Amino acid sequence: MATRDPLTLALVYGSTREGRLCDTLVNWAAEQIRDLPDFALQVIDPRDFAVPADFPNAASASVRQLHHRLTKTDAFLVVTPEYNHSFPAILKQVIDISSAAWKAKPVAFISYGGVSGGLRAVEQLRLVYAELHAVTVRNVVSIINAGDEFDAHGRWQSEEQKARAEKRLAQQMAVLGWWAKSLKAGRRLPEFAAVS
Repeated sequence: MATRDPLTLALVYGSTREGRLCDTLVNWAAEQIRDLPDFALQVIDPRDFAVPADFPNAASASVRQLHHRLTKTDAFLVVTPEYNHSFPAILKQVIDISSAAWKAKPVAFISYGGVSGGLRAVEQLRLVYAELHAVTVRNVVSIINAGDEFDAHGRWQSEEQKARAEKRLAQQMAVLGWWAKSLKAGRRLPEFAAVS
């Protein structure tokens, strides 16, 4: 049963690469989050908004829609791979063209990759979000050697790994919920205008 005023949570794709594993992880996370009463989930896939490769002076209708959806969000859960020790360019573009939408809001991460589990991408993203006055939560769901963890149908290969990831995600969502409520209340204070 949903709470009266659930927090709007954007589950953000960090990849548009063909054959991306991001679909599998977003679907898994969405399945877990839909059962949480404190959150109203929306999925944000850059593919749905024709995010341009350049940085236009005037935003297209699609980019304005993306910015509007991100602005109405109380918290973010970004699913990012690690490509060449960093995060994908498309994720940086989504962040840059909607930078004001992230201010004074919490951001959590599900990362995936090889032996680092995407953590190098997350550490770099923390620097980017700090510049936007967003708050990144410490808890990360990191999937090491992610390509080996799922079968061809997107199911976990190991029940033990699945249970471990579900536990980490539940802990992360509890922390994210606390930050989202706290920062939402803070954004309503008159003092927030002075620092905006």
